[in-house]
Amino acid sequence: MNEPVRPADLRVSDAERSSVQAGLQRAHDAGQLDLQEFDERVQAVWAARTRGDLQRVTADLPALPPPPGPRRAFSDDDAGTAMKVLLIIWLCISLVNLVVWGILELTVGGIHPWWLYVAAPPGAVLGTLYAIGIGRPKS
Repeated sequence: MNEPVRPADLRVSDAERSSVQAGLQRAHDAGQLDLQEFDERVQAVWAARTRGDLQRVTADLPALPPPPGPRRAFSDDDAGTAMKVLLIIWLCISLVNLVVWGILELTVGGIHPWWLYVAAPPGAVLGTLYAIGIGRPKS
């Protein structure tokens, strides 16, 4: 009867190797590895066949820094919520006017791009508010 394979002896996939390489990159970026060490370890990662091989590559490192989360465009406070709502309203109004203008341009032709007069001023106001920090995340 076959004995179960130890977790350290399980084969690794390219996705697992790539994940460890990304962690090594974060460790290098945090100053935990110099460039030569990083290069040697990345080569070892891609030569690894088992999870144990991968664990040996990172065993002496403190917990690898977590990957950065998605960057937020708006803060979680009331100002951020207001900016999200205003942006959605502005996009909807601008797109509806753009589509109406496009239909008229295709059917009649020679129509002045009037939709810009509807889209640009409120867009400039929203851009200015965001530029001065209204609704923008603090970091």
